Amino acid sequence: MKKRKIGGVMLSLSLSATLLLAGCGGAEKSGGSGGSGGGDTIKIGANMELSGGVASYGQSGVQGLELAFEEINKEGIDGKKLELVKVDNKSDAAEATNGALKLATQDKVAAIVGAATSTNTLAQVQIATDNKLPLITPTGTNPDITNKGGKVNDWVFRTCFIDPFQGTVAANFASDKFKSKNAAVFIDTASDYSKGLAKAFKESYTKNGGKIVAEEAYVAKDTDFRATLTRIKSAKPDFIFLPGYYEEVGLIVKQAREAGIDVPIMGGDGWDSPKLVEIAGGKALNNTFITNHYSAADKDPKVQDFVKAYEAKYNETPDGFAALGYDTAYLLADAIKRAGDASPEKIKEALAETKDLALVSGQVTLNEQHDPIKPASILKYEDGKQTFDSKVNP
Repeated sequence: MKKRKIGGVMLSLSLSATLLLAGCGGAEKSGGSGGSGGGDTIKIGANMELSGGVASYGQSGVQGLELAFEEINKEGIDGKKLELVKVDNKSDAAEATNGALKLATQDKVAAIVGAATSTNTLAQVQIATDNKLPLITPTGTNPDITNKGGKVNDWVFRTCFIDPFQGTVAANFASDKFKSKNAAVFIDTASDYSKGLAKAFKESYTKNGGKIVAEEAYVAKDTDFRATLTRIKSAKPDFIFLPGYYEEVGLIVKQAREAGIDVPIMGGDGWDSPKLVEIAGGKALNNTFITNHYSAADKDPKVQDFVKAYEAKYNETPDGFAALGYDTAYLLADAIKRAGDASPEKIKEALAETKDLALVSGQVTLNEQHDPIKPASILKYEDGKQTFDSKVNP
């Protein structure tokens, strides 16, 4: 993988009022109310992490979106082009809420894509619902995004599989591949994503007959994990589950190997960033694994066509966030085409009816919870490079 170029939160009443007033007076006719006006473009918002702690995710996702929009716009949709309106949520939930409100009330987009993380997606759900605007997260895996307390969020969809599936795949992999009986779990307590994966892993792992011998926690921006890793080592696990984001994960893996912990370590799609290798080092990542949405090494022609196009445009191998950004653009374009109308209501209805859509990350059918039914890939790190291990069907 080549080195990349680094390119519910309360709003104040004054800010909300300012954005609402701006939305009432300044919408362009090219987008109209949801892009269905008399112009020749359909505005789509992208509320992504373009800076901040997990900027690698948002940058990859947007690059995938932009590549797909270029391809789609060669033919257009009923004579109209897709126009991407980007906002940077700065890897922050409050900024994600602000961004969603701006896109909905000021930019008048037809739909919002984002965010890359679960927490920053959850921060947008109420804005999307109140403004009756489809929200599609490419990579937010927390179940509550689309289904809260057993009630489906009518205006919210996703392109990725959810945490319970990802956590279960990891637990079964630990039990079946390594015959693991004693696992440690190390989670980011500030992350809905990390907590969701850990919960699913623990439930499935113990059902398989395994025992959680250590459960430790950290929070984003921590940098020294040596004391906690010492406690984990003393518990003598034969497997460590580490669901988190690449900045902290890279340091944890590096420090774990320095402490003499050589057991398999596994995480989720949050590891999937070229920055991980820079932080941890290729050697430290040996004997580590992740669940992910696709593999660039997959020989499927659709995957290889995407990889070639992405590498030609950006001079780098696309990660899972790029692939899901790309797929989200095609998911949305397919819904608009079938709807024959770029109004948010019609797009929402068409999205809910998505069935057997062939995408880079697999053939997608959205279920009643607006979640895709699709396989997961298990990838292994070997000397800093991702290699394909296996694929697991739902």
